[in-house]
Amino acid sequence: MRVIFLQDVKGKGKKGEVKNVSDGYARNYLLKNNLAEEATSGNMKALEAQKRKSKQLEQEEKEKAEQLKTKLESLEVKLKAKSGEGGRLFGSITSKQIADTLNKDHGIKIDKRKIELAQPIRALGYTNVPVKLHPEVTGTVKVHVVEQ
Repeated sequence: MRVIFLQDVKGKGKKGEVKNVSDGYARNYLLKNNLAEEATSGNMKALEAQKRKSKQLEQEEKEKAEQLKTKLESLEVKLKAKSGEGGRLFGSITSKQIADTLNKDHGIKIDKRKIELAQPIRALGYTNVPVKLHPEVTGTVKVHVVEQ
């Protein structure tokens, strides 16, 4: 029997896949527990429509990320910190501080985990910080650390 999986079933298939399984397994387990539905022509058309819609939503999400990328590259985030000799900071600038300043000064909400700062900034000056906006889109924000 051909079924469309509604949820991931370990060892059998992932959500949205169409596979052949034994009739007894389909009737007694998959259909009964709403893990799958029978692959009729109507259900197949609904699955295709759902896949098209999800692809379109993903494309729109990617376009929004591209727009945000261009906006971020034109911005400069200015942070103040206490420093000692040679421009070394007493503390450090973390991704959380960068995200908070972006939200407060420019109104752009970005999760601190999306800011890919390998190590905290420990010196005065300009630093280009990569920001992962989408799995395929990575922007860059310029961070300017000045003395307090």
